[in-house]
Amino acid sequence: MTKKAPQTEYDSPWKQMLQLYFQDFMSFFFPQAHSEIDWSRGFIFLDQELQQVVRDAELGKRLIDKLVKIYRIGGEEEWLLIHVEVQSQEETVFPKRMFVYNYRIFDRYDRSVASLAILGDENIKWRPNQFGYELFGCKVDFQFPVIKLLDYQQRLSELEASRNPFATVVMAHLAAVQTRSNRLQRKQSKLALVRRLYEQGFEREAVINLLAFIDWMLTLPLELEQEFIREVEQLEAQQRMQYVTSFERIARIESLLKGIALGLKLKFGIPGQDLLPEIEQIEDFRLLESILAAIETANTVDELRSIYQPADDTPPQN
Repeated sequence: MTKKAPQTEYDSPWKQMLQLYFQDFMSFFFPQAHSEIDWSRGFIFLDQELQQVVRDAELGKRLIDKLVKIYRIGGEEEWLLIHVEVQSQEETVFPKRMFVYNYRIFDRYDRSVASLAILGDENIKWRPNQFGYELFGCKVDFQFPVIKLLDYQQRLSELEASRNPFATVVMAHLAAVQTRSNRLQRKQSKLALVRRLYEQGFEREAVINLLAFIDWMLTLPLELEQEFIREVEQLEAQQRMQYVTSFERIARIESLLKGIALGLKLKFGIPGQDLLPEIEQIEDFRLLESILAAIETANTVDELRSIYQPADDTPPQN
């Protein structure tokens, strides 16, 4: 279970989607590079190797860095550095960081490195794609391709029509940015994205993965989350689909735990917060609903604990 607000941690869901759908990522954002990679030979993520190379070169806040070993058509082994920047403000040191990571990987492995950047910030004018300097006739000019997610706001019809998973990823990211201060609009956007997944006819696994991404990016207050889940259930009934049984359960548990954590803190302080680790082990959302409702009326933490731990200490049946 996540402990931080997902909407402030865009990097985690992006990292998960990159791991699951790297080939689709390249096809969607960098089609020319995609066409030059020999996908039949596979690819390998080298996250540990990347950490070793750059661990002493911390330049600003790193969001998502991926080092991938690929093979070009023709048999050449290459290194591909994917740097996904999903912060909400520009960062002057970013081009320098791209340069430092690139030359450190080249120096370590003596292999050509392609550095590719995805910018998920909210400043339409911030488009860093070059780092360099010149001194006494010596010139450094490092350039790298950049994808600006905000540009897709003008290409929504293309996103709607695409079956690439990253079309959904971009739509969810844009919706998260645009509805940051309007949770009712966010609920509607979230439901529209779910409906689109149903209509697109994705494989079950892809639906579950994309729903998890949407849920992570477009978090809602408990009341709106419950409304959203009910509307998803209605949509399932209409479409005669049951893709999101696990998604529905996880979404409910996540929302209820957030409400319980806040309630325990406000009502009982530290003694109440001490209950949270054992409550987090409960997977029955109906029992969690009962706990949340009981926080208001319970006078002591022991009284609250009795709801999920009977007097004989028999664990509740989920």
